[in-house]
Amino acid sequence: MHGAGFLAIWSDVESDNLTDYRHWLTREHTTERVTTRGFLGVRVFRAARADINRFFILYELESPEVLDGPAYMARLNAPTPWSQRIMPLLGNFVRGGGVMTARSGRGEGATIAAVRIERLPDNPQRLAEAIAACDGIAAVQIGTTDLARTSVPTVEKGMRKDEGIFAGLVIMEALDEAALRGAWRQATNAAPDLFGGIDEPEIYQGMFALDARIADFR
Repeated sequence: MHGAGFLAIWSDVESDNLTDYRHWLTREHTTERVTTRGFLGVRVFRAARADINRFFILYELESPEVLDGPAYMARLNAPTPWSQRIMPLLGNFVRGGGVMTARSGRGEGATIAAVRIERLPDNPQRLAEAIAACDGIAAVQIGTTDLARTSVPTVEKGMRKDEGIFAGLVIMEALDEAALRGAWRQATNAAPDLFGGIDEPEIYQGMFALDARIADFR
């Protein structure tokens, strides 16, 4: 990822709705989003656990201004019939977008931790570099949520219940789960005030990705 902005979304889906949700997400919704001006791509992850169907979606944006720009606002205020059916079904919905404050590493990892934080580190770039130096870590990204741009009322937002938000985001991308857990231990030692309240990060596996450069391919 190289865009200056991001949009991160978590949600849970009941098993009875899982097939419809996955088809909507991969066959309509993400294509609609990444063909919107200012969107560069999307990656979809699923939580590595058997007790819940939890998904994490990370959109790459040209800039944070895309979040309340006219193109994206037009999408949010005109949801498709399929979106109108899916949106009210999403549980534990958390959404936030803003600027990617720091990045370190190279490439993408298929096993990730996407950790919401309530405040930003004093030196985000130094922390990103420290975590990225751990064995088996491909990349680290730290984002700062733009609360004003994220909170603009829209038709789509009104279709969801109890939408959560967060101040910042730390994404650790690893080659495997063992590497991710090792890096997490080092990260909590390096920044106990930031991660000390989290015993273990929720681990996600890559499921789907779409780049804006090929989204319109026929």
